[in-house]
Order: sequence, then C-alpha cells, then structure tokens
Amino acid sequence: MLAKLAAWVLKIWGWKSTGFESLHQLPKYVIAIGPHTSNWDFLVGILVRSAYGINKVRFLGKDSLFRPPFGFLFRALGGFPVNRQQHHNQVDAYIQAFNEHPEFAIVIAPEGTRKKVYKLKTGFYFIAKGAGVPIIPTIMNYQTKSVDFGTPFYPTDNEQSDLDFLTNFFKNRPGKYPELSF
Repeated sequence: MLAKLAAWVLKIWGWKSTGFESLHQLPKYVIAIGPHTSNWDFLVGILVRSAYGINKVRFLGKDSLFRPPFGFLFRALGGFPVNRQQHHNQVDAYIQAFNEHPEFAIVIAPEGTRKKVYKLKTGFYFIAKGAGVPIIPTIMNYQTKSVDFGTPFYPTDNEQSDLDFLTNFFKNRPGKYPELSF
C-alpha cells in the first residue's frame, strides 16, 4: 500500500529512478547520494525507497532531527542519528552495524551538509571499505527529476584513485539549488 502511494506521488511530481534493480541483488551496500542541497532531498529519497522496494536502506541524519517531537518519526523511517561534533568512532560504529546484520544498507550524502562544499567528506568511503561493501554512487537530479543509481563501486587499495573517481562522479551535478551543488 505504501509503495503504491509513494509511486503515485512520484508520478504526479514527475520523478523517476534508474539503476535501482541491482540493489535487490546486493545484501549490503552504501548509497552515496548527491548533490544534497535541499530538505526536499529527504522526502524524494524516502518516496523512491518505498516506491522501488529498497526498504532495507537506512539513512544517517544529524542528531537534532531525532529529538522530540519528530525523533520517533525519523527512527521509524529508518534513521540513524549522527553527532556531527563527535568525529571519533563514527565510522567504526557503522562498520560494526554492517558486520552484525546479514542485510544492511545506508544512504549518506557525501557532502555532509546542504551548504556549498568544495570537497567531499570521506566517511562513506571508509565505512564501505571497512565493511567490505560496495558504494552505489547516486545522483538526485532535479533538472530531469530523476534519481539515478550508478554501478556498484568496490573500494580498492588505491584510496586516492577511488576518491578521485567518486569526486568526479559528483562534480557539477545539478541539485535543487544548483548554486549549492558540489
């Protein structure tokens, strides 16, 4: 029922998605989605997740979202609170979550904020590498109203080359507010 409602809302709004089929074959992965320039990204993402049956995907959000009165809602939608002031052990905590579950997936905005940034944060990369899972580079394109899931990318031992590839993947992609895009 919820999937049909989500699909209907996406259709009314004119949104579509490509590349999600491979997600059904993978038990574990990190979706790195960008550009993250608007709070609307969250709603579109939740609708896509529901409409296309990729419900095992959890999301990371700043811890202030998980306080009353809406904290219960964000948790029910699959959220994990992140204390952005506490940098140590965050990556290890998510690696442990991957290791504890036979099926587990998270979505992370590699910019780490809706503000303009010139460099991606790397936590998503180190989570995927440490857990031995692929990164699914994904674009939320407001110009074409499309969420496009890329080919699964497995981190290698060449960290700089991997990060260059991912940086180039996200560079110059239009978000809801293009002036804030990476």
